[in-house]
Amino acid sequence: MCGVVGLVGHNPVNQLLYDALLLLQHRGQDAAGIATNHGDAFSMHKANGLVRDVFRTRNMRSLPGNAGIGQVRYPTAGSSSEEEAQPFYVNAPFGITLAHNGNLTNWEQLKIEMFKNDRRHINTDSDSEVLLNVLAHEIQEAATGFSLDPATVFRAVAALHKRVRGSYAVVAQIAGFGLLAFRDPFGIRPLCIGFADTERGPEYMVASESVALEGLGYRFLRDVMPGEAILIDNESRLYNQQCAENPTLNPCAFEFVYLARPDSVIDGASVYASRLKMGEYLAEKISREMRTGDIDVVMPIPDSSRPAAMELALKLNLPYREGFIKNRYIGRTFIMPGQAVRSKSVRQKLNAIGSEFRGKNVLLVDDSIVRGTTSREIVQMARESGARKVIFASAAPPVKFPNVYGIDMPTRDELIAHGRSDEQVCREITADALIYQDLDALKRAISDVNPALRNFEASCFDGIYITGDISRDYLDRIEYARNHPKPVAEDRVRSQLNLNLAHVD
Repeated sequence: MCGVVGLVGHNPVNQLLYDALLLLQHRGQDAAGIATNHGDAFSMHKANGLVRDVFRTRNMRSLPGNAGIGQVRYPTAGSSSEEEAQPFYVNAPFGITLAHNGNLTNWEQLKIEMFKNDRRHINTDSDSEVLLNVLAHEIQEAATGFSLDPATVFRAVAALHKRVRGSYAVVAQIAGFGLLAFRDPFGIRPLCIGFADTERGPEYMVASESVALEGLGYRFLRDVMPGEAILIDNESRLYNQQCAENPTLNPCAFEFVYLARPDSVIDGASVYASRLKMGEYLAEKISREMRTGDIDVVMPIPDSSRPAAMELALKLNLPYREGFIKNRYIGRTFIMPGQAVRSKSVRQKLNAIGSEFRGKNVLLVDDSIVRGTTSREIVQMARESGARKVIFASAAPPVKFPNVYGIDMPTRDELIAHGRSDEQVCREITADALIYQDLDALKRAISDVNPALRNFEASCFDGIYITGDISRDYLDRIEYARNHPKPVAEDRVRSQLNLNLAHVD
């Protein structure tokens, strides 16, 4: 899960890119990077950390140019090494930088092909670097001579679609030529485009979520279609072409549940309105399956479950209260690397208001239950605050399967609902009762907001992988890789440095 942004303007774009990344910070807090294009040259700065920590005044001054791309990263492939922060860069054939949101499911095979057939060396274990090299190779194959035109670039993207599997929403720059954006043929990860009218003509921005456009004064134009490529040259001329055969739109359902900001619109569906509908359908299920008269109060687990909890309370005619106060200086626990870090962060992140729990039967509403770490801690906090009974409701169905398309839940053993019944999960999180949203209801909640959305990528709920290339062996391999990580490159460098220093001494 990452956030990407690309800009072509008439003035320096470094500050706009920085501000856009702040608006997309919720999509990744592991690393951040910006690459700008000025003339035929690139300038780039990237590092591990939050946007505000990665970029200082001196870094911003070193990013000239009227076009650029940026990314906030949460790793789902490779490691947390700083060398895998994005954007990535290659100097051949024309000089290209690239930032990517998603996950390639055949990147290891492509890495071998790059070395054996295309004579390209991949320096990291990042699937995004593989994707960049595939794009560079296909542009080289499509180009005739030393000049480029939109048709050549679109042919390269079409060839890329035939080689690459998985999810990818991409922004890339071609030195001295323009900004390229494209989306995988299944439309799994979001990508949209907006514009701003200026005295010197239009400026264009491409971003993972509409909130980045609107927050910077750009008008939302439309979503990038599955398989489509959009090219904005350095004169702000826009070209687009469908580059995939038989593309279909299958947005990730988990984007609407948790990942996206509520003020974003993804593929024509408001995230906020979808979450309200999730609460409405969850209320209907609760009223069918339990005595709502035994519930004294409804409380959300801040923040992403708040719309669902408010609508649920309204539909059930129950009091709504804020029983947990969030420390906004703690990051999102779901996207924190490491189980121990997540567990410790729950109580740092949330504090219970004892008077709201004391002596009450409390219905807690969360957006989802993934590993169960947060849910268990929250139930215990409610009990410690004096709750008589704790009923737990999830606005999403049970997360039973790994997501291989860009969300960090690759290990089945980490998923509390995998191989367990709802009753067993209830006992694991120590709740008195547990109720999940139905998958059909989740899909209907989004489709109600935009009836044109009929199909969804929902593999973490139903185990159906729409790219058709995910087997049990594949899941076993990524789980093994996750449990047996390679040494991080920067650790190897540090060890070598220590050896050199010891030799000097």
